[in-house]
Amino acid sequence: MAQSDTEETVIAAKPVDFSKRISRYLAGIFLLLLVYGLYIGRDFLTPVILAFLLALTLTPIVRFLSKWAVPPALSATILIVVSAGAITILAYVTSGPVSQLVADAPQISAKLQERIHSIRRTVDKAVEATSQIDSATETITDGNVQKVVVAQPGILSRAAGSLLSIGTTLAITLVLSLFLLSSGTLFYEKLIQSFSLMSDKKRALRVVYSVEREISRYLFTITLINAGLGIAVGGGLWLLGIPNAMVWGVAAAVLNFLPYVGALATIVLVAIISLVTFENIVFSLLAPAFVLCCNIVEGQFVTPLLLGRRLELNPVAVFLSISFWSWIWGFVGALLAVPLLVVIKVVCDHFETLKPFGNFLSAQQPSKVPAEE
Repeated sequence: MAQSDTEETVIAAKPVDFSKRISRYLAGIFLLLLVYGLYIGRDFLTPVILAFLLALTLTPIVRFLSKWAVPPALSATILIVVSAGAITILAYVTSGPVSQLVADAPQISAKLQERIHSIRRTVDKAVEATSQIDSATETITDGNVQKVVVAQPGILSRAAGSLLSIGTTLAITLVLSLFLLSSGTLFYEKLIQSFSLMSDKKRALRVVYSVEREISRYLFTITLINAGLGIAVGGGLWLLGIPNAMVWGVAAAVLNFLPYVGALATIVLVAIISLVTFENIVFSLLAPAFVLCCNIVEGQFVTPLLLGRRLELNPVAVFLSISFWSWIWGFVGALLAVPLLVVIKVVCDHFETLKPFGNFLSAQQPSKVPAEE
């Protein structure tokens, strides 16, 4: 009798296990389809997400101006026009130096190889290492000159061809940001209308306002910090005599949206230009050392002071996010990786069921944010 009851229990349990297995398979298929959808829809999704992030960044200014009886539509139009003008001026000013850098890339590469060869010859006197470097230098200098020259127009034509795509993305981003900022409380009114109970309406509105406040504060503050870092780096490199210092200041500001990776890329690029520019090896190390000091001050003092520790992220999660989004959407995805990670973390902090994942994304103990079920 006991054996019969056991068999019946096992048979009754099988459909439950089978149902769970199907749910897991469906969840896996959904994730694969989601990743594939993100990949094939990158041309549409990237300007949309950029527009939402830009709107969140400028929201504090619109709210502040609304307290002085400035209509959201007017303040949004002014902000978008100013942003578009700033982007246009910055692109126009930096286009010349960037084009010159692209044109001088073969010469910079050859000179860099000579400097590296000279440094290695000083450090390492081994004959085999020196002969290998010499042969590599001769191969690049003598054998591949024609290939590099032939490849140059291809690079320039591809860069020129991508300008139209970049311009279209920026135009969509700015126009959509204008509509989002001008709409005022329309989004919240639509959100409230989707709930029937008053308690659900209040809870949804409280969560949305809290998430918007924290994310807009983060994006607005980090944008100002990166702009200040770019000004400091550009000014310091100009004083040190680095050519096109403004370009490297802009690069430092943009790449700093990528924690760790962006700072390292800026230091390496500045080190290459410094080695090519200055004959004295010791003096050529001053420029990358200055950039390193600026990034240390920004990362260890300025950002924690202005943002606090609550929105600090787990470095492992940051690297995984940058790797994933750069794989899906390229360089733009890498720039969006950390802001999107902050958005996910803030949302997770407000829901009890998502708090474990938010705790994984955090760099410290979970923050005391009132959870919403």
